[in-house]
Amino acid sequence: MEIVLYVVTVFLFALSFFKDRQKTKMALKKAWKSLEKILPQLLGIVFLVGIILALFDAQTISTLIGSDSGFVGILISAIVGAVTLIPGFVAFPTAALLLENGAGYMQVAAFVSTLMMVGVATAPVEIKCFGKKLTLIRNIMAFIFSFLVAFIIGWVVGK
Repeated sequence: MEIVLYVVTVFLFALSFFKDRQKTKMALKKAWKSLEKILPQLLGIVFLVGIILALFDAQTISTLIGSDSGFVGILISAIVGAVTLIPGFVAFPTAALLLENGAGYMQVAAFVSTLMMVGVATAPVEIKCFGKKLTLIRNIMAFIFSFLVAFIIGWVVGK
């Protein structure tokens, strides 16, 4: 499947290049600048996840947030996700690494959903824009909703 995506990408790139070289070059420059902006965050998160996976073996991850950890594991995952600030394009590969190293589906679902919806780290900015009450209500509702997401994932996956 990956090869098909690469072939299609190369084909479309070549088509774009032959149709309008200037626009294609400009698009490549913009893409490079975007990569330069994202790369420090991406490398930092990959480095952090690498350290965590080096410090905690699969057995420890499985004990803390494995499928047998139950509600406590879901709660741990939800709290870690709520206080962590990771962009979405890094969250899903991180979730895959956690699953490969023994984390449970419900726990990872709670982690990713709180990561995307709850903003403890971004709360001060949100309070300035929307006020303390609305920010608190939104974050609490998102935190609770993440448990619903986790239980639905557990029910669908059956683990």
